[in-house]
This record gives sequence, C-alpha cells and structure tokens, in this order.
Amino acid sequence: MDTEAQPTERDRSSRPSDSEHASDPQGPEERSRSALAGRLTDWVPGGRITVTLLTLLLFLLLLSTFVLQPFQIPSGSMERGLRIGDRVLVNKLAYRFGDRPQRGDIVVFDGTGLFGHGDYIKRVVGVGEDHVVCCDREGRVRVNGQSVDESAFLYPGDRPSAVRFDVVVPDGTLFVLGDHRDDSSDSRDHLGSPGGGMVPLDKVIGRADWIVWPFDHATGLDRPDAYARVPDAETDGPAAGARLPEPAQGADG
Repeated sequence: MDTEAQPTERDRSSRPSDSEHASDPQGPEERSRSALAGRLTDWVPGGRITVTLLTLLLFLLLLSTFVLQPFQIPSGSMERGLRIGDRVLVNKLAYRFGDRPQRGDIVVFDGTGLFGHGDYIKRVVGVGEDHVVCCDREGRVRVNGQSVDESAFLYPGDRPSAVRFDVVVPDGTLFVLGDHRDDSSDSRDHLGSPGGGMVPLDKVIGRADWIVWPFDHATGLDRPDAYARVPDAETDGPAAGARLPEPAQGADG
C-alpha cells in the first residue's frame, strides 16, 4: 500500500482575501481628528460652513499680523502716487531678516510720540548717517552731496521743500518726506521735537508694495531710480544731528 503522502493543491477558497490584510487608510490619529472635526461641525451653529469661515478668518488674521497688512490712505500727503482712500498692502517681512529700508522706499511706521498718534506712510529720503540738505541751486534735495531729481513722483507744482534743512541722519533712523510736500507733515516739521523728526527702525511696520484698491488704480509700488546715484554716507562727515528748518527764501535761486 502506497503510504507516501500525495501533494494536494490547497483549496484557494481558504486563502485570506487581500482585503483582510489591507491597511486602514486612516490611522488612529486621522480617525480621531476626523471625529473631532465632525463633533465640532455638529456643535457650531451653521456647521461646516461656519467652521470653514472661522478657519479662513483665522488665516487672514495671522497673515495680516505677520506677513501682509492692508492700510487705507487717509490724507493727500503722498499724492500724486497714493490718493485719499487708496488701499495699500504693506509687506511686513520686507525688513525682518536683516534688510533695512532704502532711499526711495515707501514705508508705514508707528508715529506715536514722533509725529502724533497712529500710523503714517512716507517716502524714505535719508537712511542712517546720510547727510540730507535742501536745497541746491535748482531747489532740489541733496543727499550725501548728490542732487536728487524727484520730479517723477512729486505732486505737480510742489517744490522739493518750502523750508530749508540740513541734517545728518543718526544711525538706526530714517529721514522721511511725503510726496505732496506742500501737504505733508513729515521729518521737516519735527526737527526741533524729541527725536529730531527721525523715525527709528523699530517703529517701521513694513514697506508699502502694492495699491490693491480701487482696481482701476491697482499697481505695484517700485523703488524709483531717483536715488540710485546717491553715494554711501561718509562716516567721518558732520556729527549726526539736525538743524532747525528755515523759510526757503531764494531756494530756487
């Protein structure tokens, strides 16, 4: 009698199906989060729509706090480029990683204790250690001995300044002016005040990079070429300080 075991084919029906070994696409953590989200939408009035809107509002709040912040232009001090009612987006990261404001930048800063109360928007004309003077024989602002042609952005009919000034900007501060010089309260008006009309860098909120409203006026705010030829300040120049402004009689002569 043949007692050798005969090989037999395994019954395929007894094999475990692939589905029995398939991993759960949602692990315990994912299932917990899904359950939490489900309970949250059930608890909040309005359900999923309300939760979505709240999430969007939180995102916008974080964006406005740390990255981009909208500001409305309240006055005509920066015309002709920025008009009353324009909304600009301020890049709050522009100077957060070692970069400093440059001549020609339009910056928003906290003017509390400097120019008054609230935030202000002005153009940077002088940075730390710059020697800024008004005016040369043609009535132009001069920075570190270089006359600056600001006609591309000055309000039509305005002179670069109706008052004379001769200042050296202390390191770590900015000398700022409005583009509508005849309708701007800026560094010139506070030379005799505490701080000498200068804006400390730690008061700068950010750089205005875009006009976003109204749509027909939307544009990027690029740094003008007017200051490109200004040389770096000479550190062995006059001591940092400011002289009180005088009427600009004969400034155009």
